[in-house]
Amino acid sequence: MADKNTADIGFEKQIWNAACVLMGNLDASEYKSVVLGLIFLKYISNRFDEKYKALLAEGDGFEEDIDEYTSEGIFFVPADARWSEIARQAHTPEIGTVIDNAMRAIEKENKRLKDILPKNFARPKLDKRRLGDVVDLFTNIQMIEHGDEKDILGRTYEYCLSMFAEQEGKRGGEFFTPSCVVRTLVEVLKPFKGRVYDGIILEMMQPL
Repeated sequence: MADKNTADIGFEKQIWNAACVLMGNLDASEYKSVVLGLIFLKYISNRFDEKYKALLAEGDGFEEDIDEYTSEGIFFVPADARWSEIARQAHTPEIGTVIDNAMRAIEKENKRLKDILPKNFARPKLDKRRLGDVVDLFTNIQMIEHGDEKDILGRTYEYCLSMFAEQEGKRGGEFFTPSCVVRTLVEVLKPFKGRVYDGIILEMMQPL
């Protein structure tokens, strides 16, 4: 099957448009963590909701059983950390605190995420009105895999990181390496087919 690019996701530009709402309020290096944190939160919330509805339809009362989710590699999202609750409070002055508390609650229920998720949405520098607008935009985006596509989160991260790098200019290389460069390096280090021209490779690897 031919390789897919980020354009095949469909909603990556919508997510970037959401990120643009924060432009002018924060530097790219700062709002990067805000947007990527929300992407992850929305993604796991959508996956949780999909499974939750399926369990609810079965009618056996297991929709709040954490094992039903973790057994399928789905993060369990506590009631007060679900996107519906965040969306409900999007335009309150406490929205930053609501998101921070949601991140903490998710970490508590999912040990693999301990001390990983960003929890700096309540900081005064972050405009809460704009943050609420971003939450609204994310609410209308469904981050659910379709067909054989199983790397929605990774592809969305890659697209947004590339856009953040573009905004940062030459400083963007500090946090993003284009996938074509990564692929080339991997194939040089571990070639499985074709011919390797050692002289050319060694010349390319010499310091400028």
